[in-house]
Amino acid sequence: MKIIMLGAPGAGKGTHAKGIVEKYKIPTISTGDIFRQNIKDGTELGKKAKSYMDAGDLVPDELVCDLVVDRLEKDDCKNGYILDGFPRTIPQAEALTAALKEKGTAIDYAIDIEMTDEAIVERMAGRRVCAKCGATFHTVNIPPKQEGICDNCGGELQLRDDDKPETVKKRLAVYHEQTAPLIEYYKNQGILHEIDGSLGLEGTGAEISKVLDA
Repeated sequence: MKIIMLGAPGAGKGTHAKGIVEKYKIPTISTGDIFRQNIKDGTELGKKAKSYMDAGDLVPDELVCDLVVDRLEKDDCKNGYILDGFPRTIPQAEALTAALKEKGTAIDYAIDIEMTDEAIVERMAGRRVCAKCGATFHTVNIPPKQEGICDNCGGELQLRDDDKPETVKKRLAVYHEQTAPLIEYYKNQGILHEIDGSLGLEGTGAEISKVLDA
């Protein structure tokens, strides 16, 4: 069960990925974690990636792909995995498809969680994060017992800059330009599953399970 999660920032990819991890006992593979681990371990790929990062340059797609595929060959990925934050662009998707094909494998499901931009802006504007412990709440969906106060530690709940409407709109514009074309790419491969992200946590989760259990 090899899965890529697609969807705009704020559509709920991370939340639903956690649900899949718990239900199907497969790991989430994050490119950020892979970079950090390889640099920490001083691997050849890690050294190459670090040289680009230290120079303030983007790590080339081929190198990112090599790092990802190397990680996917570890034992914990034997029964599958969810790719988080990769691929983000068509060249990355093509590089990943080619690299996996070389290993005789391929992605099974590309799950696209669909929501309108307006619904995402509204959802993100309601998010509140505890300044102390990092717990996340929502003014409508997961309200704290006491307004503005964290249930867990009593810390102050804040609206992050990332969640402010003007920032969210900018992030959505980047998504539509760079990442949205992946939807067409995976549709052409016959593995795209479009899921309504506005059904709430349980409703959307149930739709994802229907696809994965089919």
